Amino acid sequence: MLLPDDPVHAFMPYPPVPVDSAADGPLSGLRLAVKDLFAVKGYRTGCGCPTKLAMADVEERTAPAIQALLDAGARFVGKTQTDELAWSLYGMNVHFGTPVNSKAPDRIPGGSSSGSAAAVAAGLADIGVGTDTGGSVRAPASFCGLWGLRPTHGRIPLDGCMELASSLDTCGFFARDASVLAAAGDVLLGEDSAPLPESPRWLMPADMVERLAAEQRAVYEAHFSDLGPRPVAVYPGEGVEALYDAFRIVQSCDAKRAVLPFIDATNMPLAAGLDERVAFARRMTEADEAAANAVRAPFAAAMDRLLGTDGVLLAPVVHDAPFRLDAGRAVFDGFRHAAMQLLCVAGMAKLPQVVFPAGDVDGAPFGLSLIGPRGSDRSLIALAARMFGRP
Repeated sequence: MLLPDDPVHAFMPYPPVPVDSAADGPLSGLRLAVKDLFAVKGYRTGCGCPTKLAMADVEERTAPAIQALLDAGARFVGKTQTDELAWSLYGMNVHFGTPVNSKAPDRIPGGSSSGSAAAVAAGLADIGVGTDTGGSVRAPASFCGLWGLRPTHGRIPLDGCMELASSLDTCGFFARDASVLAAAGDVLLGEDSAPLPESPRWLMPADMVERLAAEQRAVYEAHFSDLGPRPVAVYPGEGVEALYDAFRIVQSCDAKRAVLPFIDATNMPLAAGLDERVAFARRMTEADEAAANAVRAPFAAAMDRLLGTDGVLLAPVVHDAPFRLDAGRAVFDGFRHAAMQLLCVAGMAKLPQVVFPAGDVDGAPFGLSLIGPRGSDRSLIALAARMFGRP
């Protein structure tokens, strides 16, 4: 960490090693925090896992996505906390602790990009880089009152980043305001292959919105009802559970190939929660994966048809505000599943999703989002900034 203090425990306590960046550029003056899944020259990469950290060598080169931000003038200030092996949604790491959600200190920050979100929310960094496989940028953005992007799958290179589930993994990022999110996007995303028109077709995913309770629905309607969106259905004919189950299987099959070999080779201890996900992944078969992809492929095609080149879904991010750190076991067990039923939509369709702060629910932040066609990322950020950004 290259900061004098870290009051929200967002950063890994690595010895400070200066990292070169360009003297001038579009991101000059902006501080950069990087999730400890990405290689940064001079630092080890621990991935939230003591076993992995103990085995890690000091990196000799920086991941291309991070280097692009440095070359644009961003100033590196440290590597940030993550859930162990990035395989969770809550931001609570039994080994390294839980970063503080400065917008709601009694609540979870959200994971697995918890440290980057906490650093940006606390004003310790201006750009926070994370990864989003199942919601690890979008959920923390909603929980911490931030802007965030999960990009079109494959649009930002993940070289030099720990793999969890390759068919779902993306490099996402956070900012406190839309202009900084857009500036980082300009550097990382390149030109849109499918830019949105100035006046898109607004679509309300009715079967996602119906999963919100009254207070959350009121926030949604306060932001979106005046746009007169056309109600549509997004879940496959078999229903939300079919898509969510397919997501779990796809993610687990990917992780079985990418992560389980390390777990087995090291015989590392498995914390609560991670042990359940590992056990589920072990049970997956080729037949399970084929069945899940048989749900995913037509779903993604249907989403492409629905959005076309000008459609934008006005989507909830998750179903609720972040829960309290002292919540009971039932909340810990159930929240993830309810949240993932909404988060899996963009991920399974490989679509970009921009999150913005929308209000409070039960005294904690609650975000909303826009989901656009593949390749519309920069124009989607610009659209969200124009419609929902604050001066």
